[in-house]
Amino acid sequence: MQTTVNSSVKMPQALRERIQNLADARKQSAHAVMLQALEAYISREEQRESLRQEARAAHEHYMRTGLHLTGHEVREWINRNRQGKKAPMPPCHV
Repeated sequence: MQTTVNSSVKMPQALRERIQNLADARKQSAHAVMLQALEAYISREEQRESLRQEARAAHEHYMRTGLHLTGHEVREWINRNRQGKKAPMPPCHV
């Protein structure tokens, strides 16, 4: 199923007014404010979805293999690197 993006957005009058007030305060068009807001929202949600997919893949890998690091092992590795010791990540284990 393919959908297209409708370029006409219906919104409550109160939101229209808020957008216009912000646009006026910034000396921008309401259109520019809406584009900036949509860009920020879509970028954030794309990153969130990417992290969700990465977490799902990591969990599936763990469920298949049992390979993991404990929280303690990871914290020790991070602390060593923070102290400038540039330690390699410890190997995963079952």
